[in-house]
Amino acid sequence: MAVFLILLLVATGALGLRHWSKQQLRTRLLEKALSDDQRAIVADQVPLTRKLPPELHRKLEGKINFFLNQVEFIGCNGLQVTEEMQLSIAAQACLLVVNNNTWYDHLSTVLIYPGAFKSRQTEHNGYIVTERETVRTGESWSRGPVILSWEHTKQGAINEEDGHNVVFHEFAHQIDDLSGHTDGAPNLSRDQSFADWKHVFNAAYQAHVQHVQAGHKTVFDAYGAEGHEEFFAVAVEVFFEKPIALKHKEPAVYEQLAMLFQLDPATW
Repeated sequence: MAVFLILLLVATGALGLRHWSKQQLRTRLLEKALSDDQRAIVADQVPLTRKLPPELHRKLEGKINFFLNQVEFIGCNGLQVTEEMQLSIAAQACLLVVNNNTWYDHLSTVLIYPGAFKSRQTEHNGYIVTERETVRTGESWSRGPVILSWEHTKQGAINEEDGHNVVFHEFAHQIDDLSGHTDGAPNLSRDQSFADWKHVFNAAYQAHVQHVQAGHKTVFDAYGAEGHEEFFAVAVEVFFEKPIALKHKEPAVYEQLAMLFQLDPATW
């Protein structure tokens, strides 16, 4: 019994030390600034970061460092991953979580293709199983990985005012999935009501679907009519890239997203 207790104490101590070490590393990385060269790459590749309020710059840099330490980037179809690619993707992903406690806890891998890539999907309808192949610019899997086209990732970041950003879109799905389901209902901030979120987003989604079916344009991309989870991801793109238009056209949606991300990009 004594030997068992000793072994148990040793194992518990080892686990505690490992946890402490991980927390210490996290703290160091979150407090670490980017190098001048890295900072220049981020500013060049992700112009939106230049608009960020000064008090958030150091937070963004720390989270970029933590993201780069956690995530492995893998090039596909012969693509050689560069520091430019890593910093661009990390900066865009971290903009979504720069001012709140949300984190991509389960993400360990980002796959990068040179351009759009083929994706095979299986659909089940009772006893009928259908497989179809589609061409995509990005995908987000529950608990990772995130898959991105570098061509579209780079273009989406450079043009920061068109409301289209594949990294924002796919990482919005990652945030959505932290609740246990990718369904357009992410974990909310403490000052948010799920009833209010549901009312606002359901009403906006239904209105958007009706507009799309009638052939009318809205502030949201038509792809948002594919489902609640896609509407949320599309809304996130618009929140960061066309915040003034979103606040004017859909003030309730803007307010919910501002509370979720603890950000007010319409003032940047």
